[in-house]
This record gives sequence, C-alpha cells and structure tokens, in this order.
Amino acid sequence: MGFGMRRTALASGTALLLCLGTGTAIADEELPSPAAGDLEQAVTTDDVAVQDGGDVNDRPGWEDGEATSVVSPHYCDGPQTWIEITSKKNYHVPAWWNGTKYKDGPGGTMMVSVTKGGTVSMEISVGAEAEAGVVLAKAKSSINVKVAGSVSVTTGHNYTHNIATHKYGHLQYGSWGYKISWKKLRRRGDGCGSPTLVKSGTATLPTSETGWKYWETSS
Repeated sequence: MGFGMRRTALASGTALLLCLGTGTAIADEELPSPAAGDLEQAVTTDDVAVQDGGDVNDRPGWEDGEATSVVSPHYCDGPQTWIEITSKKNYHVPAWWNGTKYKDGPGGTMMVSVTKGGTVSMEISVGAEAEAGVVLAKAKSSINVKVAGSVSVTTGHNYTHNIATHKYGHLQYGSWGYKISWKKLRRRGDGCGSPTLVKSGTATLPTSETGWKYWETSS
C-alpha cells in the first residue's frame, strides 16, 4: 500500500520523518545546520530607520558640515541728509566785548578781572547759519556733551600772571571749547548711491568751562 511522507524541520537541526499508511514509522534524520544566510538577512543601517532607541532623524554625520550664517537682505533708507564732523581741536572761544581782553608790558605782572558780563556764542561759517542747530547736535553726540550754542559770562574772575622780561603779556577771557570742520552730505533716490557734498564749513563751539587765556609777544 502506498504511503505519504512529510519532513518537518525542527529547531534542533534534525528532521522527523512521518510515514503514513497502514502503520506509522518515525525516524530521525540528521540534517545539516542551516547557514546564517538561510535564516536571517544581515541588517544594515539603511534597512532600519530606528535602532537602539534612536530618533528617526539621528543619522550619523548628516550635520557634520560647518554651519552657514543667514544673510538678511539689504534695504536702503531712501533719501538721506546728514552732518559729519571731519576735524576738531581744542579752542579758546573768546569773549569779544570790552573788559574781557588785556595787554600789558614789557615785563611786570598782569592783574585782571571780567568787568562786564555777556554771552560767548557759537560761530559758524558765513552762509551756513541754517545748519547751526544740526552741527551743534552732531558735535554734542560725537565730540562733547558740554558744547553749547551759548554760554553766559558774569563779572569777576580775577586773575594774575607774570610777564617775561622784554615781553608783552596778553589775557583774553572766553570759553574752553572746540573749533571744528564739518560737511553736509546727501543721498538721493533709494539712498543706496554714493553721497553728494551739499555744503561744508567750520564752527567754534563754547562749553560751560570759562577762563583766561594767556600768551606773550615781542611787541
């Protein structure tokens, strides 16, 4: 009588042979150990999205390159006009009224005082009077906050100074301020072009620090 056979693979590497017919025969047959490639496929990092609990975006080396900065677009400010201070130097701004300037000598000693009060004021180039306020504001921010459009002088402030032999002494009262050069610039259109010179000049700027300036001459 015919019979059927079925081979079943076991995890231990053997096979159980079942014979079905009038009777049942069971025989163990040693099978070769399965190769690694028969039961499993090598795992690569490209085959698995997430390994060892890592995040799906944690790909080694993907952001090792140097970071680049974000460049913002440049916008121009449209038409512009502004003042620049091009030079400055310490300068004794004189009071020009009587009783604030003296000369004596040759030799001897000068003893002076302010005999008349008044105001020491800012002076600007002829024809640039309209720019005085803007020039003063620029000087305050870029040179010294003490500069002013005008400074009041009161009477008094006595002062004594010796004159060298055979020399004449000079004393001038005023403010210890600055003499500056300035220019006015303008950009037209969208404000991106090169500036154009509108006007330039000089100015003397007093401060609240007042006093006597002394010098000597031969005559």
